[in-house]
Formats: sequence, structure tokens, C-alpha cells
Amino acid sequence: MVLVVSLATFALAAASPFDPLEAYLGGSGDGFTEAERGALRETLGLNQHWFAAWWHWLTGLFTGDLGYSRTFHEPVAQVLADRLGWTALLGLSASVVAIVLSAALGATAGLKAGGLADRLISGFAVILYAVPPFIVALGSVLLFAVTLRWVPAAGVTDSGDAITAASTLRHLFLPALVLGISQVPPLALGLREAITRAADGDAVRGAQARGLPRRIVQSRHILPMAAAPFFALIGGRLPELLVGATVVETVFAWPGLGDAVVNSARALDFPLLAVVVVLTVVVVVVGNLAADVAAVAADPRIEADG
Repeated sequence: MVLVVSLATFALAAASPFDPLEAYLGGSGDGFTEAERGALRETLGLNQHWFAAWWHWLTGLFTGDLGYSRTFHEPVAQVLADRLGWTALLGLSASVVAIVLSAALGATAGLKAGGLADRLISGFAVILYAVPPFIVALGSVLLFAVTLRWVPAAGVTDSGDAITAASTLRHLFLPALVLGISQVPPLALGLREAITRAADGDAVRGAQARGLPRRIVQSRHILPMAAAPFFALIGGRLPELLVGATVVETVFAWPGLGDAVVNSARALDFPLLAVVVVLTVVVVVVGNLAADVAAVAADPRIEADG
């Protein structure tokens, strides 16, 4: 899958109507003659057929050569080294927020389906789901950073100060919260639906017929059965989390790969863009594998059925 996606990235790049050289030259393109443009294309490797460029990029991966970023004027490996850790920190923090909140809200709504709590949680989730993440991000900055001044508005530290663990956590709070909350509606609603389906199953009705207490039925039958689709939904939502991270990092000036993705797309910086796309695919594949493992751990009957 990773190979196919990387190949498709270069093929689509070659079919793009945009000229990478024009993006590289920017506003100074008119000052170059055709001969100079041709020489520059040759130097930058833009004359290669897309398959040859892909093969050169692929073989370079095994030697640690990820290519050169024309956007940042440094090797792609250096761009990743400087930014990947910050994106991973934001993504992991947001994932914890999303999973904890959606599990609590979804379980409450599902176990009390039809009640007041269910109506309030489901209504809030539907409304929040309709709001674009950048609106949530900007609204959070206006409320918590500008109006209330509880947390910083952007960056990883205050201007002129050194980066410390305390300053990073303080600046991480709001973007992680916004990114995590943006994923809560589909996860919470999905868990609610899984719980209501499990509650109507034959196994649950049999447990109720045997006179088991409601608490035992919920904890040992309903919730384990609903955990598998919930974990699968988490794995499937990873692409949305990565897309949302790009928006959130841009709004909060977080020094991760989100800004690099935007800049590389604008400048048609395909060596950097290809690596980011491949990393995204790897994260999605690994995330889905982890979701399957977690589902089996929560409900061993899945492995037995398989």
C-alpha cells in the first residue's frame, strides 16, 4: 500500500498543471532566460520522467537520502528531524483527549439511550460535527487566549524565552484540546450506536433473562461488544486527525509538519510532500493494526470467531 501510494503521488504530481520551477522561482521567474530555466530544471531534477524520479526517490530511502526540500532549502531528513517530533506530540496528546472524551460521552449516551443525557450529548455532537475545525480553533483562541488569557495563543514558548517542558505543556494545551475535540463527535456517536446495537443483541438479552445485575450486563457484555467497532472507528479516523493537525498547527503556529505540508503543497515541493504522504499512510496502517489488536484485547471472542 505504501509503495502504491508513493507511486501515485509522483504520477499525480506529473499530471499537475502547475510548474514546480515557477513555484520555486516565485516572482523572479521573468528574469531568467529559457536557457537558464532549462539549466535550472536540470539542476533541480525537474526534467526527469515521473517514474524515474519516483525510483530515484525510492532507492534513496534505503540510504537515508529523502531528497532536498526546495521550500526549506535543506534536506528533507532535516525538515522531518526538526518537525516530526512536534507533530507526534500534538497528535498523541489530541488522541488521548479525543479517546477519553468520546469514550465517556459515547458510553453515557449509549447506556442511557433515549434519556436526557443521550439527547444532550447527541445534539451537542451533531452541532460540533458541523463546525469546521478552523472555526473551533479560531473561536478557542478568541475565548481562552485573547479574552480570558488563560493560555497562550500560539507557538511553543513565549517570545524570547527558551523552550522548556513547562512552557511546551502550557502552549500545547489549547491546540491539543481543539484537535482532540474536533474528533469527538464521530467517535462519541459511533460508540453510542455500537452500544445500542450491543444492548439489543441476543447475548445481552440472555444475560438479562438469567437475572444478572444491570451493572454486570453493561460492564461484561455490552461495553466489550461495543469496544471492537469503537477501536475500529478510531483507526479509521486517523487520516482526519492528521488533516486536522495541519489546520490546527497553522492556526496555533505549532512548529510541526502541518506548516511544512502547506508550504510544500504551495511550492510543489514533491520530495517533501511525498515523504509526508508516505508517513501518513504508515501511520494509518499502523493505527488500524493497533485498533485491531485493541479490539481483540477488549473482546477475545473476535479472535475466536476469526
